[in-house]
Amino acid sequence: MTAHQQPPRGTAPARTYPDRWERYSPRERIVHWLWLGGIALAAAWSVSALDIEWAFFADAHEQAVDLVERMWPPRWSYLPRIVQPLIETLHIATLGTMIAVVFALPVAFLAARNTTWNQGTWLIGRAMLVLSRSINTVIWGLVFVAIFGPGPVAGICAVAARSVGFIAKLVAEAIEEVDAGQVEAVESTGATTLQVYGVAILPQILPVLIGTTIYRWDINVRESSVLGFVGAGGIGLLLYASINQFAWSQALVILIAILGIVIVSEALSAYVRSRIV
Repeated sequence: MTAHQQPPRGTAPARTYPDRWERYSPRERIVHWLWLGGIALAAAWSVSALDIEWAFFADAHEQAVDLVERMWPPRWSYLPRIVQPLIETLHIATLGTMIAVVFALPVAFLAARNTTWNQGTWLIGRAMLVLSRSINTVIWGLVFVAIFGPGPVAGICAVAARSVGFIAKLVAEAIEEVDAGQVEAVESTGATTLQVYGVAILPQILPVLIGTTIYRWDINVRESSVLGFVGAGGIGLLLYASINQFAWSQALVILIAILGIVIVSEALSAYVRSRIV
């Protein structure tokens, strides 16, 4: 078709394309810039509201170098002193996670819409999830130290209280995604509610439950290392004492030991979860 010829009557005009491809339209670019501007304004407002002493940044690098010089070399002779508190930290994380699983399962069934009894029980289950996850482990530690006194029992309870919401939330989401056909098949046999949960639902969510539990245990190993700051047992008590005494060389030994434990727990957690999945 030449330039002077017209397309046949009733034929749609040929589609035109821009000379250069662009990922976003002008409207989308404006929206993106508005979002970036809003984020920048929020950051500027936060910084101005914090009343930061910028003068401290002038010699911050010198203070960092001085701290590293005081920490090096590590006081390796202090290592035998921290073995028992390290083991205690692992026990706190492990027992706290096990207790959390016991309480998380019923909470998860309450918080899942397809297994809860009514709207009221669903709200109760969701409230438990929010209460557990909204309070930091250290705050839970302070609460249980006030109840049980200083020691590993307070740490175990703190870890468990924080972990219940985490585990129950993920398990509740898995319960809501189970195959309804299997549930109906078991219900048709006249099984009780507990039997339906144990035969039709639990096997379907078991990989999620195991994977989530191991992942949470990995997190709890890290969190248990600082519970000693509030008197809830573990290696954190020695770390807190070393920092207060400005014994930076032995504090470095504790930090290296904590790092080693965290790396081992991370590797173990990743290996087990990969085998499950």
